[in-house]
Amino acid sequence: SSLLLMSGVVVTVGLCRRLARRRLRSRPHLFAFLVEMFSTFQICACTNELSLLGNVEPKPHTALTLTYGFTVLHGLTLAGSTCNPCGTLQPMWGGGTSLSMGGLKVAAQFVAAVLARVFMHFIWSLEMAEPHFGALSQGCSSPMQTTEVQAFCIELLFSVVFQLAVLRAESVNPKYRVHLIALLITMLVYAGGNLTGAIFNPALAFSLHADCFYDKFLSYSLVYWIAPSLGKFLILYVF
Repeated sequence: SSLLLMSGVVVTVGLCRRLARRRLRSRPHLFAFLVEMFSTFQICACTNELSLLGNVEPKPHTALTLTYGFTVLHGLTLAGSTCNPCGTLQPMWGGGTSLSMGGLKVAAQFVAAVLARVFMHFIWSLEMAEPHFGALSQGCSSPMQTTEVQAFCIELLFSVVFQLAVLRAESVNPKYRVHLIALLITMLVYAGGNLTGAIFNPALAFSLHADCFYDKFLSYSLVYWIAPSLGKFLILYVF
């Protein structure tokens, strides 16, 4: 049921992106906002569902396999979208994207994060699959299983590694690049998923753990917003 749900989200988002591309080409700002929103919604919704499958046997093989598979699927179906506020900083820094367009895309990503969370909570309330039972009663299921300083350093390091790999992979054939990036993300999730969740995406972090941001806004914004953004700025500065 979970796989069917995530596949349905991917198909629906693909149709919405195609419709926007056909109808809104003459309105670039609205087109950019909607495409970025649809794409980020897909990643946030699927990752919310994947977060419930972490305890499916055999552990952690099932979760890691699904992470790799859906990361490849996202890479193949969401070409042209960053779905990460940190990724939006690069073209803004280099002058390839205006400040207004970059801000619009970041806004779309956070709107999508909220919509994905609301949508998935509605789906979970229907309890159509076994992993959905009791999912809404968890509250802040904190992904931070270490000190704030260590969590900050881990998310910062993972953001640097990920952004550096993305820059280095730009010269790789696209059909191989998506698998390299997916493999890297899966390795990072395996290495640090039990400590911080290995998210390194501010919008995704908010969609997954909004309750934790409400309870401990300062510490969670520092680890899941400031750290990955700082990692991106370090990469941009070095390059």
